[in-house]
Amino acid sequence: MLTIKQYVKASSLEEAYELNQKKSNVVLGGMLWLKMQRKNVGTAIDLSGLGLDTIEEDEKEYRIGAMATLRQLEQHAGLNAWTGNALQESVKHIVGVQFRNMATVGGSIFGRYGFSDVLTVMMALDAQVELYKRGRICVEEFAALPYDRDILTGIVIPKKPVKAVYLSQRNTKTDFPVLTCCVSQIEDEIRCVIGARPMKAVCLRDEKGILSQGINKESAEKFGSYVSETVETGTNLRGSAQYRKLIAGVLAKRALLAL
Repeated sequence: MLTIKQYVKASSLEEAYELNQKKSNVVLGGMLWLKMQRKNVGTAIDLSGLGLDTIEEDEKEYRIGAMATLRQLEQHAGLNAWTGNALQESVKHIVGVQFRNMATVGGSIFGRYGFSDVLTVMMALDAQVELYKRGRICVEEFAALPYDRDILTGIVIPKKPVKAVYLSQRNTKTDFPVLTCCVSQIEDEIRCVIGARPMKAVCLRDEKGILSQGINKESAEKFGSYVSETVETGTNLRGSAQYRKLIAGVLAKRALLAL
């Protein structure tokens, strides 16, 4: 059971940051995964009054506030047109609409959960996180960092020429994924991000030049085999490490051909 001693609705990012430096204090986010923990929280920090729930766009980038919901991502016409509906595909299987109306983008990314569909797709899109003190760093680098007490304020997706395809394997429709895969082509670079391994998402690149002559059935097959051989996976109640390796290769191949 989660026990909260004190609740504070932060009036500024500085106040939220200062409160969050105490180890027993916690930023609430959407309060969906947090409430399932057994934890004693000193002060629960609410960011909902700081205007971080918007999705904004200019000529160079999309800026997604940390308190924007997964449902906002799912329904944002501009973002989905830009990404070929990869963002919509990545979140539409997460539990249900009621859940997605509350779960926040910031909570999904800052948690760096192994099962996170959102982390997988954002890494493939070369997105950046905005941290209150540290500033901007790419999601791929952020995922590898140890947890700290900074405040995530938003996600930035650069408006580079991009194609993306998102696929996932689930045992049942709204369950956690067994494996996630997002293949993207940003300018001339092809990325294959595999998540729910069940560890946090990891980005694989075409280091052997398998796709250098273009994507076709043969090169997609070879790259899928490369992904299966290369990606590190683990075992949990949803699937074995060996099964995940096989699925990773299959999803990578399908995503490439769809791309």
